[in-house]
Amino acid sequence: MIQKLYIHNFRCLENFELHLKDMPSALLIGKNGAGKSTVGIALKVFQSIGRGKNRVSDLVQTKDFARGRDDVPIRFEIEVLIKQKLYQYTLALELPKTFEKLRILEEQLIVSGEPIYSRQKASVTRHNNEAQFMVDWHLIALPIIQKRSEEDPLQIFETWLARMIILAPNPSLMTGESNGETLEPKQDGTNFGEWFSGLLVRYPAAYMEVDNYLRKVMPDLRDFQNELIGKYLKNMSVQFQENQAEMRVSFEDLSDGEKCFFLCAVVLAANKYYGPLFCFWDEPDSFLSLSEIGHFVSSLRRQFETGGQFLATSHNSEAIQKFSNENTLVFYRKNHLEPTLVKLLSDIPFKGNLLDTLICGDLEL
Repeated sequence: MIQKLYIHNFRCLENFELHLKDMPSALLIGKNGAGKSTVGIALKVFQSIGRGKNRVSDLVQTKDFARGRDDVPIRFEIEVLIKQKLYQYTLALELPKTFEKLRILEEQLIVSGEPIYSRQKASVTRHNNEAQFMVDWHLIALPIIQKRSEEDPLQIFETWLARMIILAPNPSLMTGESNGETLEPKQDGTNFGEWFSGLLVRYPAAYMEVDNYLRKVMPDLRDFQNELIGKYLKNMSVQFQENQAEMRVSFEDLSDGEKCFFLCAVVLAANKYYGPLFCFWDEPDSFLSLSEIGHFVSSLRRQFETGGQFLATSHNSEAIQKFSNENTLVFYRKNHLEPTLVKLLSDIPFKGNLLDTLICGDLEL
């Protein structure tokens, strides 16, 4: 579970802190351009590092400096509680005047107060044995350092980062085809078939979790199959039945909202079977009808209440009503030249109905 996220000089986030301790689920709200999705972009930097991307230029560009201020380092810090141990990871990037691309200024990992490794520019130190070695200034050390076992804190933290679920799906590009398996979904959902296959191959019992959820939101669902259609290629199909009539369709022919139901079902099953996981979903209500949003959001919140953490953004009144003032965070900026600020909704005074206040823009920020 993320306890704290700190980001500095990255896009609209300057000296920005997001406190999520004791929040198994939380909602980010605010006007367009306030910085909600930028939090997801910053989280994707951490996720990409966990998945093995180590070249700085693949993660952050010079255009990411806040207001072009490239004389101040970009800084990412994250604190995560994993199996009752606090992991604190720091990454700072700089752009010297003589350089065209960003390089590492500082990097470190501390676990429960004990430094695991630290880095200043090219020099990396492993603190348990005082080993020192050099790494290219443009490469992040975490994916490179050799892990001794599955219980190595480096391996535990890297796996946690890799399995973060960060979603802003594009259902029109989602198909049920898979040519392999993975437990690492892409942000746009375009490898959904591989993720579904990977989940069922490693955790066959997850099928029932997916099936149970889908039957609640699609009562005429009879079954879904992940059939082998080539030597290695699989394709998903879905069968519906009502009053003796049957119809089978390819997954890619489902509506955008129905694909999101499948995506939600796999998120729930993944958190149960290989979690606890962290999930950031940017506007999960985008492709749903008003009558479906409440159940959709509530299902996600309930699953993560028992383990893991769910963070969402939304502009939708039905989604907002499913969160309390104590776990709703309001993002705001005075203008595009000012950095993003954030307040807990419970700390903001307002009169009358919250939704009416938001619609009228009358929150006193």
